[in-house]
Formats: sequence, C-alpha cells, structure tokens
Amino acid sequence: MLVLDISKLKKYYGDRLILDIKDLKIYREDKVGIVGLNGSGKTTLLNLISKEVLPDEGFIRTFGNISYIKQLEYGNAEIAHGKYISEFGLKGKKRSYMSGGELTRLKIAEAFSKDCSLLLADEPTSNLDLDGINMLLEKLLNFDNALLIVSHDRDLLDRVCNKILEIEDGHVKLYDGNYSDYKEQKELERKTKELEYEKYIKEKRRLERAIIETKNKSRSIKKTPRRMGISEARLHKMGNQSAKRSLEKKAKAIQSRLEKLEVKEKVKDIEKVRVDILGDEIHTKILIEGQDINKSFGKRTLFKKGNFQIYNGSKTALIGDNGSGKTTLLNMIMNEEKGIKISRKAKIGYFSQDLSILDENKSIIENIMETSIYDETTIRIMLARLLFKREDVYKKVKVLSGGERVKVSLAKILSSDFNMLILDEPTNYLDIYSIEAVEEALIEYEGTILFVSHDRRFIDKIADNIIYIENHRIKTFNGRLKELENRKNRPVDMDEKKLAEEKAILQYRLSEILGKLSMADKDEDIEALDKEYKKILEKLKAINEN
Repeated sequence: MLVLDISKLKKYYGDRLILDIKDLKIYREDKVGIVGLNGSGKTTLLNLISKEVLPDEGFIRTFGNISYIKQLEYGNAEIAHGKYISEFGLKGKKRSYMSGGELTRLKIAEAFSKDCSLLLADEPTSNLDLDGINMLLEKLLNFDNALLIVSHDRDLLDRVCNKILEIEDGHVKLYDGNYSDYKEQKELERKTKELEYEKYIKEKRRLERAIIETKNKSRSIKKTPRRMGISEARLHKMGNQSAKRSLEKKAKAIQSRLEKLEVKEKVKDIEKVRVDILGDEIHTKILIEGQDINKSFGKRTLFKKGNFQIYNGSKTALIGDNGSGKTTLLNMIMNEEKGIKISRKAKIGYFSQDLSILDENKSIIENIMETSIYDETTIRIMLARLLFKREDVYKKVKVLSGGERVKVSLAKILSSDFNMLILDEPTNYLDIYSIEAVEEALIEYEGTILFVSHDRRFIDKIADNIIYIENHRIKTFNGRLKELENRKNRPVDMDEKKLAEEKAILQYRLSEILGKLSMADKDEDIEALDKEYKKILEKLKAINEN
C-alpha cells in the first residue's frame, strides 16, 4: 500500500537548491534509512513530508496519519500515552527534572502513542543510553507500518532498515537492503563508474589521436611536380585528390564517432571532514579526582560516596542509564564542586550536549574567534576541513542544522587553549562520515579525554577506561566496554570474588603510588615507585583479560 508519493519536488533556501526530487514512492512495508552529509537536506525532507515546511515546486501526497520524532524538540508527557510512558521508564518523573536522554524517551513515547501509517524519525537515538537504544530498536522492529529514519547509528540502520535513501547534491536515490548492503552497492557503483570513466577517456584520446594523424596524412600529400608531363601530372593529381578526399572523409567519420561517444563523468569523491586535535602537553599523573562525592535533587539521589580518578593520557568513557547523573557529574567536575579536585595544570576544553557555547545570532567565524588562540587564517583552514568554506563561515549559527552546530562547537573548543577534553555526547547529530573523522582524531590524540556517549561502536574504539554509574554508585573499570560487559554477564564464582578482591587491593595501591608521585619529595624513590606503578598496571590488565 502506498503511503508517500513525491513528484517533481524542489525546495530552495534563498538561491540554493536543497532538494530536487523527480519521483519517490514509499510503501507500507518500507523501512527506509536516510543518509547524506550534514546540511544535505535530510531533516528538510522530513519537515516537507510532515507539512511543517512547504515545497517551492511539485507536490507531496501522504496516505494516512504521520507521527514525527523530531531532532531538536522534546515530547509532552500529557500527550504521550501512559502505557508508553511506563515502558520507557518515565512513570512518575517530572519533565523539569528529566535529563536529555529522558526527554528523548518522552518524545519517542509520544510518537508511538499515535496511530500512524508513516513514522518519521530524525536522530531518535540522540542522548539515549544503551538500554534506551535497545528499547527503541525493539519498538522499531515490531512497528508494522512505513518508517523513514535519519540516523548515524550504523547498527540500528543495519538491523531495522530494508532500504536506504541517499541524498547527494539535492538528488535522492533509493537502494534495496540495509546500511551494509548500501555501502557495498556504493562501492561497486564507484568501481564501475571509475572503470567506465577510464574506458571513456582511453577511447576519447584514441579517437582524438586518430583524427590528428589522419589530418596530418592529408596535409602531407605532395602536390604535382612542375617537371611532370601533362598526362602524367593529371593522373598524379587525380590520385592525390582521391587519397586526400578519402582521408578527409575518414577524419570526419572519426570526428562523428568522437562527438557521439557517450560522455562519462569522473567519479566525484565525497568530501570528508578532517579533524585535527592539538592541545598542550601536561605532566601530571592524575588530572581529576573525585573523593566521597554525593549528589541529590530533593529526595532523588543520583549517586553517593563516589570515588574516581582520571589519569593523564587515559581515554575514559562515562556511561550509565539516562538520568543516572552522567551530565550532572561532568557539570560538577567543571564547577569543581565539593569532593572533586582538578590539577592546577589542567586546561579543559568542554563540549556540552546543549551546544550552549554558541551564540545563535553570531556567525560561525565570530563564535570561534571569541575564544581562539589562533589567527583567522588558521581558523579558516580548520573550518574548511569541517566543510565550512569561503562564504559559509559568515552563516549565522541559527540557520545551521544540528550536525553543523556540533561541528562548529567542536571547532570552537579545539581552537581554544586546552590540554584535556571533556565531551558530553560529541557525536549527536553528526553524519556518519563526520563521526568517523572525530573518532579517528580522538584515537590519535595523545592527551586525556573524558567523554559521555551512547554510541557503542564509538566507545569501543576510543575508551581504554570506563566509569559507570550503577545503583547510585560510581564505579570504575580499567579496560574496554566489551570487557566490562563480558565481566558483568559472567556468573560470579569464588575465583571471580578472589579476582575482584585482588583488583581492589591493586587499585588502592595504585592510588597510593599516584598520590606519592604527584607530591614526590627528595626522600621518595621516584624510580622505584614508577616501576611498581607499571607492574600494577600489568597485573590489572591481566585480571581484566581473564
């Protein structure tokens, strides 16, 4: 059954053509993932379908009701059905106290409470914790009607979608299969086009050479010698004229073949984001430490008697359920609240998920230059690598998409004076290409990172330490997310308990050594302490791998 019909649609912003869709039909059984660069028109397309934005040309017809999970808007607890409020873990919670992830759950609950034939979803996993993503995944897998979803979550696109709609240069193309299938098809398309282009260029050059050679032969035909007899000269001339006409005819035939040769365009490479992270070096063992920290809002306790340490050079992921206090803990660190100590040498570059460091009424370049330690030329180079080129830098922040705002916020932080990064959901609203660029830059960065993320693949690739909030406790794990999950899923036996006890003793001794190294005097044997420190790290690593 047809649920969406788009024909001859055009949408402009100023004189820029954002979307040019000749024909697009979506049926009830279609689960379509929408992909494309930030600013390519993904959100605009959903807004057009929902009738919140009108097309400049063409028409959009929908059949049945539409439900829309928006990117930068939150739901209404009074609208969402009680069943879904309970299922998404929001029963009895006040909106004013909800975290970003809980507000995202609220708008998802609202969308599923409506009876619709077409569900639109714009980055619905943003701010959700891992449990929330699994809950959303289950709902989408059980959803019987048509789905159009914009998402940077590669796993979700693979598990839910049976078609992928690509937006490139304003045009759309529908591919059968999930995201992995789409990637394979795109790679095959690219290779095929490259081969066709090479054949075209080779044949074009061959024909051009043939024309030149044929014309040169025609010009080289000698005129009749003056001393030749009249009869002989006549025959010579006739022969030359015939040969010349033949060569000219051949040249024209080749020229005709050249003109009729089907032109193949050179394969256009997708311009990818490149991110460079510099920052100053710092020589301190512990950058941030929390000792016996507590946080409550009224009768609601987030965590109590929390302890943690952020070591220099570590890449630590902070994870936990929505509402467990991840962003609150980051804010406590930034405000250096009671129980938290930050090294005096630490200069923190802080990325907040609310993008509050940006002034919407100022341009991109104005926002960044406010706090930059670099000159405008350097900033323009950085912005060009983030795909903001030439006049783009003068765009007001208020006209940017969610993903573009994230890139500007990152640029503002990375151009400031920092030697440590604290990032709260840095991949929200970024396209897949941008996520991979940020991912690569953070892996290569040799400094210290503390970050909150809901993207499992992103956490797995970057974090070598985990801080997790569970049952109102702040817990630490020296290792990767997969190792932690494997440990949690294994049944606890006596050997496990012994290992846990041994690990606790080692971690306590590690803290003691770090404290001594941070405040070492002449009487301390720094070399011996450092040697013991390395041995303990090796033992902890061995325990985590068991």
